[in-house]
Parts: sequence; structure tokens; C-alpha cells
Amino acid sequence: MDKSMRSNNDPGVRQKIQYGTPSDGTLAVSFSANDLEVYADFLPPYEDGVMLNIQTVKYILEKINVVYGIQWDAINDALDLYSISRSIIKNVLIAKGDPPQPEISEYFEMNPSFDKSKKNYDQKERIDYREFSPFIIVRQGQTLAKLKPIRPGKDGTNVHGAILLFEKIQKEGMSAGQNTFVENKRIIAGIHGQLIIFNKKILTVQKDLVIKGAVGYHTGNIIFPGDVSIKGPVSDGFKIITGGSLTIKQTLDLTEVSTKGDILVIGGIKGRGYGLIKSGGEIRTKFIENCRAAARKSIVVDSGIINSNIYTLGSVEMGDKGRILGSDIYALHGLRTGSIGRKTGAGRATNIYCGIDFTVKQEIEKNKKLFSVLAAKIEKLEDLMDSRDFEPEEEAKIEDALQKLENEQKTVSGRISQLLTNINADENAVIEVLGDIVPGTTIEICQIALIIDEPLNRVRIKYDGIQGKLVVEPFKK
Repeated sequence: MDKSMRSNNDPGVRQKIQYGTPSDGTLAVSFSANDLEVYADFLPPYEDGVMLNIQTVKYILEKINVVYGIQWDAINDALDLYSISRSIIKNVLIAKGDPPQPEISEYFEMNPSFDKSKKNYDQKERIDYREFSPFIIVRQGQTLAKLKPIRPGKDGTNVHGAILLFEKIQKEGMSAGQNTFVENKRIIAGIHGQLIIFNKKILTVQKDLVIKGAVGYHTGNIIFPGDVSIKGPVSDGFKIITGGSLTIKQTLDLTEVSTKGDILVIGGIKGRGYGLIKSGGEIRTKFIENCRAAARKSIVVDSGIINSNIYTLGSVEMGDKGRILGSDIYALHGLRTGSIGRKTGAGRATNIYCGIDFTVKQEIEKNKKLFSVLAAKIEKLEDLMDSRDFEPEEEAKIEDALQKLENEQKTVSGRISQLLTNINADENAVIEVLGDIVPGTTIEICQIALIIDEPLNRVRIKYDGIQGKLVVEPFKK
């Protein structure tokens, strides 16, 4: 084997170096690539031949011109074992040179926190794989890569004392791509979005996230600062939270969805009674079943709203054959649908509330609960004071606590009164139904209720502020 073809860990073919008589102990040596290492087998003598000793080894090293990096401790240890065992001691590293250290040019190294393969998890920890994501999400201004300074090279020395010149390595590293910039020896994200690495070297940030398949355990929960488009279905149990709009081309099996922008679900929305979908814009879909849906703008549903609670600061718009069954609808500016309620009368009744701001109503309900809690605490303290006599100091503390609770209750009561003045937000809200409204349905506009006790067909319901009641009139498309 040619010496230049041997690796540093391969001692190669032994060259037997014989000194003294043929029966004397000797060395079989080999050199690694670039003569950076010398390995030796310590061979015992035949019959009455002379054993190897340190002087003979020194003489041999001089003959083979090994003058640098001699491992004397290893040689002495091998000789000790050799003299005791009188057997072959193999593959002893007897000399080692210094390899040259290459010069590495400066380059941009990617932020190591983006390397998902290096994350370690405690085996005892219960892992929720829905929290794992294959996407790298970055913030505007976040460092994507840092400039590694040039690493100077250093010449090496082989076992013969010859200089081994270092080589120069031009490392390519990362470079700045779309929506990134270089500043203070860093590549920085110019926007919020998904980090994409083109050709393993160009860092770019996409403002949109496009998922070509379904959302499940292979994607984890989707949490993204921009727009999200999902071409496959969304499985139950997974959250989607976006800072932009959301488009889902198939069915959404709803657990939790929240967006700052619009939501479009072409395949329809299905929940299990606990699912919640919230939009800072409008919601458009084919149907909504067994969930809660809230939007700051309108909610547009093609076919049906079934066993759901719907909240919108816009209006609810449905197709001519759209049906609302067993649901509560809060639509500030009104509603238009094909029909309302089940003709059989079975199941949950449908209630329609228009003209009111549902966010104000929710705030009122929250404060009413707080008022009740405070009332219970006040009653408990009053009963405590009536139950027995207290020391003056203790009585003063109880009276002070009672006074604070009463003051807080007055504040909550005033807040409720103020909210009640703001709950009616659109007296012009209108409910239009192209088909039937079945008995048992409740219609409210600006807190004025109409209980449907007989079937209505093709009607338009509005609030008459002068009469203070709801007016039902024929609906003309």
C-alpha cells in the first residue's frame, strides 16, 4: 500500500526494521498519511537473541529519521510489557506530528436555535407532539445568522520535522435572501414569517405559510404571524393561530382557531361542542356544526348552522336554502337565511339576537357573576358579625373588609349600568327569512323579544322604535 493512501487511523503495512543479529528483537514500523504518525510492533527475539531496549529503539528512530513528536512514555510502557511477556506488542503509536490547521475564511453561520435536530427532551417528560412543528417561524428583527470571523491557519510538522503548509478553505456559509438584510455582521429578518433556506445557503423569510397537505401530528399546531393556507383537512385536537388570514381548502375539524384576519373554510366547520373559531375579520364557510364561532365582521355560511353559538359584530348571511337549527345567533347588524328551526320541534330551540353588541353582553354577564360573588362574600361577613361578639380590633378589621367589598360591589353595579346603555348598537338591524320560522324560535332585536308561536313564512322582522316593538312584514326578495 502506498503511504499516501493510508488514513491516520490505519497503520498500514509493517516495515520490519532489523538491527543486530537476525535472532534479536526488532521493530516493525509503518507511517500514516503525510508521515504524521508512526506505529510499531515490538517483536521478541528468537531463542537466545537480544531483547529490544530503549537504546536500540533510539537508534532505530534515528535510522528512520523520526525526530519529532516521539512518544517516549508509550515506548517505555511497551518495552516494560514486552520484557515481561516476551511476546509481540502490537500497534503502538511511537511518534505523532502536528497536523496543519487550515485557514477558514469568514462566513455567515445560521442561528443554531433553528436546528430542530439538536433539541433534546427529557425522556421522563410527557411530550405533546402537537406542540412540535417542522416550520421555522421568525420575528421581524430576529438574528438569522452571525458572521464567523476568519480562523487563521497554522503550519504542521510531521515526524521527520518537515513543515506541512496549511491550506486555505473558502467556506460559503449562509447569505441574505428575500425579506432579510445584513447589519452589524448579522443577517436579520425583515418581516415576521417562515424561514426558508434555498439551496441550503440562502436565507429568506416568507410572509405566508402554505401547507400543501393536511394538518396533523406531522405538522403540529400551526402558530404563524402571517397568512396561512392549508390545502388539506385539519384534524381534531390541533390549534391554528395566525396574525393574518386563514384559508382551508377542505374540512376543518375544529378545536381552536384564532386569526387577526379573515377565515375561509371551503369544506365546512365541524366541532364537538367545545370547538372555538375566532376571526378579526369575517368568516366564510359551507356549514358550521357543533361549535362556537365569533367574528368582528360578517359570518357568511352557504348551507347550515347547526347546534352552534354564533357571534358577530357584522351580520349573518346565508344562502336561499340556508338553515339555522338548534343554535343561538348574536348578529349586530342582522341576519338573512332560508329557514330557522326544526319543523318537528324536537331538539334545542333556536334563538336570534340582533341589534346588540355581543362583546358588551359578555362583559355584562361577567360583571353580573362578579356582583353575585361579592354579594355572597358580603352576606357571609354580615352573618359572621351577627353570630357572636368580637374584640374591637377584630370587629374593626371585619367592618373594613365589609366596606371594601361593598365599595367594589357599587363599582361593579355602576359598570353594569353603563354597559347596559351601550348594549343596543343598531336599531336598524333586520332579520330576513326566505322560508319558514318554526314555533318555539325566539327573535330579539335591541332586547325586544318576539316568541314565535305559529309558523311564519317569507318574513322580514325589524324594530319599530316609535312603538317599541318588533314588526313582522312580508319579505320581498
